[in-house]
Amino acid sequence: MKVVIMCGGVGSRMKEETEFRPKPMVKIGEQPILWHIMKHYGHYGFKEFILALGYKGEMIRDYFIHYQLHTHDFTIDLANGSKIDVHGYRGERDDWKVTLVDTGLNALKGARLKRIEPFIPPEDDLFMMTYGDGVCDIDLTGHLEFHRNHGKMVTVTGVIPSMRFGEIRSRRDGSVVFREKERSQAAMINGGYYVIHRGVFDYIEDRDEQDFEYGPLEQLSDQGEVRMRRHEGFWHCMDHVRDMEALNKMWADGEAPWKLWR
Repeated sequence: MKVVIMCGGVGSRMKEETEFRPKPMVKIGEQPILWHIMKHYGHYGFKEFILALGYKGEMIRDYFIHYQLHTHDFTIDLANGSKIDVHGYRGERDDWKVTLVDTGLNALKGARLKRIEPFIPPEDDLFMMTYGDGVCDIDLTGHLEFHRNHGKMVTVTGVIPSMRFGEIRSRRDGSVVFREKERSQAAMINGGYYVIHRGVFDYIEDRDEQDFEYGPLEQLSDQGEVRMRRHEGFWHCMDHVRDMEALNKMWADGEAPWKLWR
């Protein structure tokens, strides 16, 4: 089954980092967040990826062209035509198949999705999709089973965002009550991690202004073709520099809930 990862956005809320690299290439530890996302899918046996490229997509291309050199030790012999010997693997070998597709610099997500349609074989009724800036610990096998059981066009993952701020309530006398927000008080949001039937392509036009959530997904939900699977485990989106710092701290401390692989 193919896994589509949206990798084309500018990431303007992280300009400190994305001025120099696309957001999926911002690192957690020694590897870009894109690698972490793909390791998660690979852990569940989903190893065929289609990356929808846009902003600074050449950096993602270069990363995979030289993937072994980015992820393994090697020796280079400059006196012998720059011969490179890649040394042994550390941990599980990544037997991925990665297709990189230029979906346009200014395209919205719907247009990017439409432009990868030729790379989904006609015999594949379903594919998965996520964004290149978030990690979680969702059981992807269970996610696919949930989708097959309800038989609708789209499954979206409902997640509870981390609560960054406490809540202040004012009393009539002017004093305040301060309480840290609880996860149970939060509304669920779209965390990505979709399972999608290929019939969705019929709802999407090939034009840069075509979005996915606004328009096609709304239309499908109005037709009763969208189901949500709740995920109350870990989910974290790299939206701002503070998110990058938080994820890097988890990784450095050995407390990264999304690291399900060895």
